[in-house]
Amino acid sequence: MKFTAGQIAGILEGEVHGNPEIAVYKLAKIEEGEEGSLTFLANPKYTSFIYKTKASITIVNKSFIPEHELFTTLIKVEDAYKSFSKLLEYYNQVKNNKLGIEEPIFKSDTATYGADVYLGAFAYLGNNVTLGDNVKVYPNVYIGDNVKVGNNVTIFAGAKIYSETIIGDNCVVHSGVVIGADGFGFTPNEDGEFIKVPQTGNVILEDNVDVGAGTTIDRATLGSTILRKGVKLDNQIQIAHNVEIGEHTVIAAQTGIAGSTKIGKHCMIGGQVGIVGHITIGDFVKIQAQSGIGRNVKDREVLQGSPALNYGDYNKSYVHFKNLSKIINRIDTLEKKD
Repeated sequence: MKFTAGQIAGILEGEVHGNPEIAVYKLAKIEEGEEGSLTFLANPKYTSFIYKTKASITIVNKSFIPEHELFTTLIKVEDAYKSFSKLLEYYNQVKNNKLGIEEPIFKSDTATYGADVYLGAFAYLGNNVTLGDNVKVYPNVYIGDNVKVGNNVTIFAGAKIYSETIIGDNCVVHSGVVIGADGFGFTPNEDGEFIKVPQTGNVILEDNVDVGAGTTIDRATLGSTILRKGVKLDNQIQIAHNVEIGEHTVIAAQTGIAGSTKIGKHCMIGGQVGIVGHITIGDFVKIQAQSGIGRNVKDREVLQGSPALNYGDYNKSYVHFKNLSKIINRIDTLEKKD
């Protein structure tokens, strides 16, 4: 796909300074730009590269005034970074605007779908599946019985959506995701053998939820595992049965959340965080990477460490921990004098 500077300026409500007919077909970093590529300048640290770049078009802030000769056409906008992000979103929409039904697929006679749907090869739609309008189901996706999918949802290749799952509007499910597998529920019998507890609930994703590649979200034992609207999950995250995550919370890769824990809204959780089951985490909480959470957390706490401490207390304690061997040597010396 090719776009001219004039077309891009129209999308971004920007001004062309240079050749409005020059076209681009790929994206590049400003230091790696070459003919036919589009780049942007937002960070002043990279200003020197704009005089060297071979990119055909560069998006810049309106405040940018060149001090040397340029070899790139400029598109001036209010905020170069936001405009470039907007352009990436537009590009993805165009690139992923697939329509139609490939062959072969399997679709139950009781499965239905709305307008402008895309079903990739080897997709499977079970009994009573309902897909809304503008749903994109990429190849090798499995969608089990009684699953409901809203409008404008994209499910990328190889995802597995187990039965009874409900997915709202404007959601994105990336490759390798498993939604609705059994929760980790077992109970020991009198012989010490672990017997499976049936997992009869489901998973609900509300509107505008993104689920990263390889993430797993378990069905509830009873009731629902719920991701509220606007939740964003990174890759390779484990969400256990009956967990509830509040709206607009974001979680980075390799975090694991044990069963029946409730997480509030607008939280930020770093990578490789471990959270025990059956606790409540408040709203606007921030948890640093590799922390271990084993207690209830109040609203707006900032935590780090394992077991996690208040962020400020952790940093103060770490100063002492780094010097622990020196402190012990000093104590030993004092005791010997006594």
